[in-house]
Amino acid sequence: MTNAQLNDERAKLTAFDEELKSLDSASHQKSSQISDEALEAQKLTHQLEKAQKDKQTSLQILHQMEKEHDWIPETCSQFGKPSTPYDFSNQDMSKCKTSLKSLTERFQGQKRTINPKVMNMIDSVEKKEATLKNMMRTVIRDKKKIEETIDSLDEYKKTALHRTWTKVNADFGSIFNLLLPGSFAKLDPVEGKQISDGLEVKVQLGKIWKQSLTELSGGQRSLIALSLIMALLQFKPAPMYILDEVDAALDLSHTQNIGRLIKERFKGSQFIVVSLKDGMFQNANRIFRTRFSEGTSMVQALTPKDFK
Repeated sequence: MTNAQLNDERAKLTAFDEELKSLDSASHQKSSQISDEALEAQKLTHQLEKAQKDKQTSLQILHQMEKEHDWIPETCSQFGKPSTPYDFSNQDMSKCKTSLKSLTERFQGQKRTINPKVMNMIDSVEKKEATLKNMMRTVIRDKKKIEETIDSLDEYKKTALHRTWTKVNADFGSIFNLLLPGSFAKLDPVEGKQISDGLEVKVQLGKIWKQSLTELSGGQRSLIALSLIMALLQFKPAPMYILDEVDAALDLSHTQNIGRLIKERFKGSQFIVVSLKDGMFQNANRIFRTRFSEGTSMVQALTPKDFK
């Protein structure tokens, strides 16, 4: 190997040594940087833990202050708002702390000059005041619940009333039309008022709406009343009804319509009907005829076929 080659090899080794030194120096720097950053992370972790503990301590102090001072929950919504006494951004907290310390020392000094009996009286009054305030908060809370319940019941009443009116009104019209074919009746709220303020009966005979029930005959008024009663009964049926001469003011055809109405619309109920007209008997399942003979009431069981 010639001297030139040896010199080249020495130069390469020298370059490698310098590169190794540079890499070793960079490694030391990175290791030192990692150690510094680990130390900084540890400091930040300690600071975070301290901040969390301070937060918990502050929350406990805040809860205690809210219990001791009723004005805090009542006015906390104004905290931090501009142009209010609670605009904390415009307050010098160091001066506030100094003022608080001074006032506390002054208060403690004045407490020593006050008669202990008076202090006991004050403590007793303050306890009574706190008790009354708690009672007042309970009353206000209960009042709010009662008002909400009343509103809920009012809404339920309106819904139930509207549902009842809708069903009864539809049945009222159809029943009246069945009892007096070609006619119609309905229940409408008084003009300008709600359903709860009252309803009025409107009757249509043929194509003419009557202005008042006084324009109707006695029989027609009887049919209106009977239709309304039947509509109410159909809304909430009962197992048994007793009708005493409801057809007294009606002619035979209307009496037959009443019997047909009871038979068709009230199949789940039992009717005991007192009547003097044959039209009612034709729709009955059982018939009992009474007569007075020689001072004694006689009862005779019949069937609808006996009247055909």
